[in-house]
Amino acid sequence: MLAAGINIIYIRDFLGHEDISTTMVYSRADNRIKNEATKKLTPQVTEETDFPDWTKDQDLLAFLNSFR
Repeated sequence: MLAAGINIIYIRDFLGHEDISTTMVYSRADNRIKNEATKKLTPQVTEETDFPDWTKDQDLLAFLNSFR
């Protein structure tokens, strides 16, 4: 229902949960499944397995360190 765009409050009521945190357990489980599917597809999408060593890119490291 959440994936179909139904508000989590309505889902909570439909399931009979008193507390929204109980309903949120199901939405977190759904995200776990999505993440697992994404991880399985990643090698197929990139098709690149020999990535450059980003830890030696000083410009990139300086940029990332600027977020501290």
